[in-house]
Amino acid sequence: MEKKPKVLFLSTGNATRSQMAEGYLRSLAGDKFEAASAGIEATALNPLAAEVMKEVGVDISGQKAKNVKESLKEHFGYVITVCDSARERAPVFPFTPFLGHWSVYDPETAPEHPEEKRNVFRRVRDEIRAKVESFIAEAEKQKPDLTKTAMAR
Repeated sequence: MEKKPKVLFLSTGNATRSQMAEGYLRSLAGDKFEAASAGIEATALNPLAAEVMKEVGVDISGQKAKNVKESLKEHFGYVITVCDSARERAPVFPFTPFLGHWSVYDPETAPEHPEEKRNVFRRVRDEIRAKVESFIAEAEKQKPDLTKTAMAR
């Protein structure tokens, strides 16, 4: 049986963007990948993130925020930072053959008006879906041998 590549989505707080990406990868890729997420300074899952994901049929309400330190002992085939802050502060993953970066707006900084904020969360959700779909398509084309750790970056 072929081992599924692990994908880690890394953000600053692991409250919204990385959680959405993890949920989408699980939902869209079936059993092709093992999805995880973490934060540089993990907080808690943002309830609004769970709400807008549920609107599109993806339930992330059971996901928990995790600190990236918990992930350092695991091997990931892919590590994707979803914000500039996480990219700048991310630890080194020396045996990860594929490192990626998505600069996704933080919806938690959106205006406080409830409906405006919800709409920003929806836009970010849809952007992340498109990025996850592109990631899956690109990974399928490349079909890397992730058992090798000495691959060029």
